[in-house]
Amino acid sequence: MATQRRNQRIGLGAAIVGGVAVLALVIGFVVVGSTPRPSPDDIDIAGLQEFPGLTAVHVGPESVDYQARYDMNPPAGGDHYDAWLNCGVYDQPQANENAVHALEHGAVWVTYDPDALGDAEVETLRNAVPTTYSILSPYPGLPAPVVISAWGAQVRLDGVDDPRLESFVQKYWKSPSVPEPGSACTGAIDG
Repeated sequence: MATQRRNQRIGLGAAIVGGVAVLALVIGFVVVGSTPRPSPDDIDIAGLQEFPGLTAVHVGPESVDYQARYDMNPPAGGDHYDAWLNCGVYDQPQANENAVHALEHGAVWVTYDPDALGDAEVETLRNAVPTTYSILSPYPGLPAPVVISAWGAQVRLDGVDDPRLESFVQKYWKSPSVPEPGSACTGAIDG
């Protein structure tokens, strides 16, 4: 009889704990799910440079004679090679003309001055960029330690912990307003 009551109390206690856990999960999903995400149009980024009216001519096949001239450093759009740079993390500088084609598909390109950042800071950037539709690569001679670019937009960051990095990604990552939205970011050129 005592064993039966003890088992009933244990069962009742387990049911209460389980019920509270399920209730907490449901409340958490409701709160997180009902929190509205800001519209990309509503995200303001200090120091944002925009480059409207960029052309998007595909030049190819890749010729040693062709080198695009861009009015921004690094480029944030313009004429480019037929083949895009596969999105990913690179430890060497990448050809502007291939990276720009990835921007045309909705990728963001996070570039950093290798002389301004140490290994730990590069690792912080690696962890901060999305795992798809993004490129991370060194870019010697940048006008800032980190520059993040998307098609027609760019911001110079003060460092790897600059909160504008996250805001820029929220605003421009996989943007539907690029010339070729939804196009692949894999299956082409590995740098």
